[in-house]
Amino acid sequence: MATANMERNDDSISSMDAVYFSTVVRSRSDLSRIDESSSDQADPLLHNNTALLTKISLPLDPHPMISQAWESLKRSIVCFRGVPVGTIAALDNSDEKLNYDQVFVRDFVPSALVFLMDKDQDNAIVRKFLKMTLRLQKRKKVIDRFQLSPGVMPASFKVKHEAGKKHESMVPDFGGTAIGRVAPVDSGFWWIILLRAYTKSTGDNSLAETDEFQEGMRLILDLCLSEGFDTFPTLLCTDGCCMIDRRMGLYGYPIEIQALFYMALRCAKHLLKHDDKQGKELMEKIELRLDALSYHMRNYYWLDLKQLNDVYRYKTEEYSHTAVNKFNVMPDSLPDWIFDFMPHRGGYFIGNVSPARMDFRWFCLGNCIAILSCLATTEQSNAIMDLIESRWDVLIGEMPAKICYPALENHEWRIITGCDPKNTRWSYHNGGSWPVLLWLLTAASIKIGRPHIARRALDIAETRLLKDNWPEYYDGKHGRFIGKQARKLQTWSVAGYLVARKMFDDPSHLRMVSFEEDKHISPQHRRSKSLP
Repeated sequence: MATANMERNDDSISSMDAVYFSTVVRSRSDLSRIDESSSDQADPLLHNNTALLTKISLPLDPHPMISQAWESLKRSIVCFRGVPVGTIAALDNSDEKLNYDQVFVRDFVPSALVFLMDKDQDNAIVRKFLKMTLRLQKRKKVIDRFQLSPGVMPASFKVKHEAGKKHESMVPDFGGTAIGRVAPVDSGFWWIILLRAYTKSTGDNSLAETDEFQEGMRLILDLCLSEGFDTFPTLLCTDGCCMIDRRMGLYGYPIEIQALFYMALRCAKHLLKHDDKQGKELMEKIELRLDALSYHMRNYYWLDLKQLNDVYRYKTEEYSHTAVNKFNVMPDSLPDWIFDFMPHRGGYFIGNVSPARMDFRWFCLGNCIAILSCLATTEQSNAIMDLIESRWDVLIGEMPAKICYPALENHEWRIITGCDPKNTRWSYHNGGSWPVLLWLLTAASIKIGRPHIARRALDIAETRLLKDNWPEYYDGKHGRFIGKQARKLQTWSVAGYLVARKMFDDPSHLRMVSFEEDKHISPQHRRSKSLP
């Protein structure tokens, strides 16, 4: 019955030609169009045109690669029964497709943001994608006789054309055919984040307010907010459940999942109805989890020079509530590289915290999402940007941006990755550089008033991306080489660039993916501050 209702509400689109693309960059006068009445407005900086214009240089000149990027994005559109429903992962047909011919939830997000940012473009593709993935969530999910939770969102889906027939079917993947057979934890979070972006951009609340969408959000949150044995507010998950979808030692409580979890909770808080008992109870759970999660992350995941020195001097085997070294981390486990990497001014959220183990690696996506969602305090957000600027050569280098730093090497690589030949040092997810991260870096830098970082990163990307035919990733310590197994014409490399360009030229777009600090959540930061 729910499916039938959703079908009747679908927008009327007959073909891919119904989707119109424009490369026109909106003028700065559009900044005044921000919806001041929104209950979760963007960063206050965006509500003061004068302040904004003093912080941001004139728009970048139209670049010749913009039109070609739009053309590539247009060709990546996937239709189901004549209706656009998403964008294919990559158009490169030089090798076996594997799953690059599918529509991925996380991959489509930057594509969707581009469509939403262009006001001459019909937003129907984003609306249809949200409906289609919600419908797939309701499918029965069985992997090797084991049934997954109703709240699990698909990692991807494929439009299957029956041989010799005109019939098309939709085939979702919930992890059962994925490399490693890992269900995606992040898909549900990205879906909620995109739903909020759609609502903010269009001003259309009707989609999120339908019973089907309210139920879809509740199923995702019920899965994440369920009670268990865990004593931490962070979300326990397996390795390979997020953008870094191969074994990289991320199991437990990786920063990327925690930051996305926090942002999805904040999005859901503004999208969910709470006019009945069930809604009020769920809202109370969200509020409690946001408060606990922000406290935990800001205090135990945060690392700067003073905190690094504290860990260096930790005592072990401490017991009771008075313990300083609460996770019993051994000071001898501090890696040698961290002492040279940590600048005098700056800091970041480390990769993972769990009993007896801290993963001190830098992860770009998690730190950028922490800034956009205000999981990071204003002070911490600035410290993250201080770190990026001071370690530009290794974190940005010759192609934005390094997915993680540093790479796993030698015996550590063999043990942690299982000798994964695709994840050799400074390649793919093991320290590779991913152009799609450009949009997150741009959004984070604009949010805290440092657009020069975005400008510098865009200048670097524009010297190579089109010439290299939009690779999936780059290899090398400084991102100098096209990835050894990188697909060309990778859609989210194209879309990530377009989002970054549009956001830089018109910072009001930031409101779709940004929050200001929640006054109901105390910005505790009991631990050390970034040194002056």
